[in-house]
Amino acid sequence: MEQNGWSTKLKIQKPLPELLEEYDLPAGIFPKDATNYEFNNETKKLTVFIPHPCEVCYRDSSILRFATTVTASMEKGKLTEIQGMKTKIIVWIKVTNISADAHKIHITAGLNKARSREAYALVKNAVTVEKF
Repeated sequence: MEQNGWSTKLKIQKPLPELLEEYDLPAGIFPKDATNYEFNNETKKLTVFIPHPCEVCYRDSSILRFATTVTASMEKGKLTEIQGMKTKIIVWIKVTNISADAHKIHITAGLNKARSREAYALVKNAVTVEKF
């Protein structure tokens, strides 16, 4: 479609929570201000951009910390090869995989910990932190 000599191939991007739900993942895994992302349908690589390092405390008292860029491979019910995300289990440990089923979200960070999927259903505000 051309208008005034300009090609309009701009594709409107759906909100990140909608994309996550299409892949059977809870909408609230990422913080509210993670609004910009890139997703390659062919390679299934997801890159999420967050304005500043931050952390989110979820309804089950678990905490995820995010760098300004988080990358992962995304498939139905799973984020794998995650870079840029940590969780606190006494100390901060790098999150490598997240998978979800009907009732639980499984976070792999040095060890596999199952948490209530319901705790991650809502998109939440994050708290700014000094560093990732």
